[in-house]
Amino acid sequence: MKIVRYIHRGNESYGILKERNGILDLSGIPSLKRRLALHGIGWLISLGLSAEPFLNDLMDGLSARQKETAVLKKADVILKAPVIAPSKIICLGLNYRDHAEESGAVVPDEPIIFMKPRSAIVGPEEPIIKPSFVKQLDYEVELAIIIGKRGRNIAVSDAMDCIFGYAVFNDISARDIQFKDGQWTRGKSFDTFAPMGPCITTAKQIGDPKNLRLCTMVNGETRQNSSTRLMVFDVYEIIHRISLVMTLEPCDIIATGTPAGVAAFMKPEPRFLKPGDIVEVEIERIGTLRNPVIEEETGIQRW
Repeated sequence: MKIVRYIHRGNESYGILKERNGILDLSGIPSLKRRLALHGIGWLISLGLSAEPFLNDLMDGLSARQKETAVLKKADVILKAPVIAPSKIICLGLNYRDHAEESGAVVPDEPIIFMKPRSAIVGPEEPIIKPSFVKQLDYEVELAIIIGKRGRNIAVSDAMDCIFGYAVFNDISARDIQFKDGQWTRGKSFDTFAPMGPCITTAKQIGDPKNLRLCTMVNGETRQNSSTRLMVFDVYEIIHRISLVMTLEPCDIIATGTPAGVAAFMKPEPRFLKPGDIVEVEIERIGTLRNPVIEEETGIQRW
């Protein structure tokens, strides 16, 4: 099951992405309309693994007419980031062996974590805005875990039960600032530096997350092409290790690191993003997240 957030005729709503470019509008189901209006997607995510059977039961109870009227054409909606207000975005650095190798770093024996603010989130087709003083703008395709159950000190064997689903995440980075600072927060926290989407694929539909293909294309050219099997710490180990440090809550996002092929370490020289570029990051069983790169207009205040 793939859950999407979107705008339709000026109104925000949530739905289930169906085959043949249709979206089942969840607000079109009477029993869900009020809950979505009051709580957004958070209440559904907090159902965790039980969300999918809950929705399937509701859909089974709809008449053919109700189902027909609740389905929207994908072409008629604007997809947005599926989660817009997580309590935290936790990111991992150097969590792929090939990326650690290309950067000349030692493979870590503990997860290297940093945080991004939720103000950095944008959705499909929304621009990545390059500040005028940033000279080295980079991409990083990452598998994002969407937490569906509150927990701390979670055992590896219990980690699967805490996952609602997965999304595509692009950890945009200002490398010149990142490398100058010697730590990663400032260079990765600008507005628009956390594109995510195009949907949340539920954990049940993903199945085993340990061997998913993921790739990045810039203007149609493949830059990253790898698999989650190259992770240093797999999805379940990540949840375990992070939960030893902080309580995980529904809607939290964990970006699990990126494989080799980032612009900063390309040979014979780096090929950073520039205004006019189109970045597409794709993960098997989830989909493709596409964003253009634009230059920030000086003197313009974004709200």
